[in-house]
Amino acid sequence: MERSLPGGTRGILRARTGLERFGVERIAPAEALAPFVENFWVLRWDLRGRPPHRQRVLTRPSVHVTFTSYLTGGATRARIVGVVRDDFVEEIHDEGRVVGAAFRPGGFRPFMDGSVSALTGRFAGVDEVFGAAGLALADEIFASAGAEEAVGRLEAFLAGAAPGPDPQAGRAAAIVERIAARPGLVRVDELAADVGLGVRGLQRLFHEYVGIGPKWVIRRFRMQEAAERAASGGEVDWADLAAELGYADQAHFTRDFTAAVGTPPARYAREAGPGSIEA
Repeated sequence: MERSLPGGTRGILRARTGLERFGVERIAPAEALAPFVENFWVLRWDLRGRPPHRQRVLTRPSVHVTFTSYLTGGATRARIVGVVRDDFVEEIHDEGRVVGAAFRPGGFRPFMDGSVSALTGRFAGVDEVFGAAGLALADEIFASAGAEEAVGRLEAFLAGAAPGPDPQAGRAAAIVERIAARPGLVRVDELAADVGLGVRGLQRLFHEYVGIGPKWVIRRFRMQEAAERAASGGEVDWADLAAELGYADQAHFTRDFTAAVGTPPARYAREAGPGSIEA
């Protein structure tokens, strides 16, 4: 598919096992949508004759619009996925695909009449934001024979619905990118001073545009970094990694990692590292 982006597994827990069961392709948006959409993506699987697969994900602070169709049985689902506070678990079975749009942090707010936080922790129908036109789009996507056609229909719809530039959306996205790029940043007051805002002003911006507070975003990126490092297969000094990610001690880091990922870091490294693919 044209405009395909390099593959990435950050946030997909035990990715080696998962990628034995499904494939993911990411597609860059057209220039007009780039201020709003980070990428389009297609998830495909064929588990006919195999057990269902439950995939756990540490999600980014992003809103997704997704269209799921099972090719055996004809079941479909169209929804808007707000920021997921905890880990996200999805079970796939039989044969199917998901066509989705991942919005930049802050990028979905211009499409809405209100705060993105209204979607946080929720799975809303596409008609909640896009009305009857969203339901018609879902029918078109489910009727598309190929993923490329389905992505094209989704992209054309969003381009037609795209609002004008929103400087605050761009500012929110830039601040989230700054958090991602600075692993040692763990304090909200430090971030606020760094971007020229007061703490309350930063929190209001995130509530309105990102859908969740800056403290959560900081912690989520640190856990994604830690999980990716743990699964890399290299030797990890957990005390050094904890310090690098801004933790005062290894015990605090281990508690946060276990709460987010579901298992302590050393165990996760054994289970998710090279050679750990399950049958």
